Amino acid sequence: MKKRIGSYPSARVRGGGRAVVSQAGSVLLVETIRKSGLDTAISAALAPWHKARAVHDPGKVLLDLALAVAMGGDCLADVALLRAEPAVFGPVASELTVSRLITALAQSGPKALDAIRKARAEARGRVWRLAGTKSPAADGQVTVDIDGVLVIAHSEKQDATPTWKKSFGHHPLVAFVDHGQDGSGEPAAALLRPGNAGSNTAADHITAAGLALAQLPKRLRRGHQTLIRTDSGGGTHEFVNWLSRRGRWLSYSVGMTITTDIHQAVLKIPASAWTPAVEAGGQTRDGAWIAEIGGLPLAGWPTGMRLIVRKERPHPGAQLRLTDVDGNRLTCFATNTKDGRIADLELRHRRRARAEDRIRNARDTGLRNLPLHDTSQNQLWLEIVSLALDILAWMPMLSLGGDARRWEPKKLRLRLFSAAARLVTTGRRRWLHFNPHWPWTNVITDAIDRLQALPNPG
Repeated sequence: MKKRIGSYPSARVRGGGRAVVSQAGSVLLVETIRKSGLDTAISAALAPWHKARAVHDPGKVLLDLALAVAMGGDCLADVALLRAEPAVFGPVASELTVSRLITALAQSGPKALDAIRKARAEARGRVWRLAGTKSPAADGQVTVDIDGVLVIAHSEKQDATPTWKKSFGHHPLVAFVDHGQDGSGEPAAALLRPGNAGSNTAADHITAAGLALAQLPKRLRRGHQTLIRTDSGGGTHEFVNWLSRRGRWLSYSVGMTITTDIHQAVLKIPASAWTPAVEAGGQTRDGAWIAEIGGLPLAGWPTGMRLIVRKERPHPGAQLRLTDVDGNRLTCFATNTKDGRIADLELRHRRRARAEDRIRNARDTGLRNLPLHDTSQNQLWLEIVSLALDILAWMPMLSLGGDARRWEPKKLRLRLFSAAARLVTTGRRRWLHFNPHWPWTNVITDAIDRLQALPNPG
């Protein structure tokens, strides 16, 4: 009888290997930064914080942090992932230098945040131009989804308070540019708030929307080329009126709470006014109907606002609310879009659910916790997370196709970034040789070829 040795092959291990690069697939992120011009834009933006005779550039330090987060890190110390591979990432600052820079930038307050955001907007415009038909603006309109996210705190941090879900932490308000069903999304705003911040605080929604619009190219801020979508947290008089005052600039699709007036108006809608809801392919959806509420006095709301209501049979076990009608669940949203079938407008609003996927990916990319203590430092951490998510969204947009274009950060890390390679220097050039039996080696090499074929910035 053979002696059983287990299910896996046994291998002896020793150190001392040479010319082997771990996380070599992350060269995709490095090349994306280079082609987008993000490195030069961030360095120029943070030049005021570059001390005389300092070895490390503040922009490079911040981008190293963003790269570490994009690769799965969740604290400042995880920049060690990059420090271990200088052949790919260059010289990386020590943890003490990184901590000092974060402290200095946080103490600068809005000045540092504005500088970082302007650099991101500059690089975003270039990436969208390079992406062409793959950019979010390819069809002439950009959609921005605004939503809140709870971030749990497991220790005492500044502004960490009890939340509406009986947890303890913060309640940031985030905005994402929707890439549609063929892509993911990229962050446009991240506003740090205490845990007890309201879901429908109009001032915060206005601030987040303003930050998001500042990230878009100027040409997209005219002629209803930008659509702002929110859930019912954005359905407040102040926020909708703020959006409406930019009527020539913005379209909006905002969820509304079913009030008594809306409920009574729904009861008066004749049966003939209800039309079936539709799905993405144009087919009708069973058990769901759409109607527009007309003739309802909308005191305090802007003129031209349309209310569209949806009723549907709830799934088994769902608990109905007092405002539901005849056993059907009611939802409502407001829009200033005048053209198009109401079923198409309702489908457009329902696609706001993709923002939940963006939030889930953000949690996997540094937003699961806020690792620092002060609010100013954690607001800066949100900008680092946003930088990481930008890079993770731009790389597939510029270099991947097919199903790989839709891969989420976790899958990108497992299949692409984690791939190791052998570093070979020949003819004054450095080559990374990836293992041919790795299933996604061709994806990596093809993506690198596409990135390197793009024109350099400047």
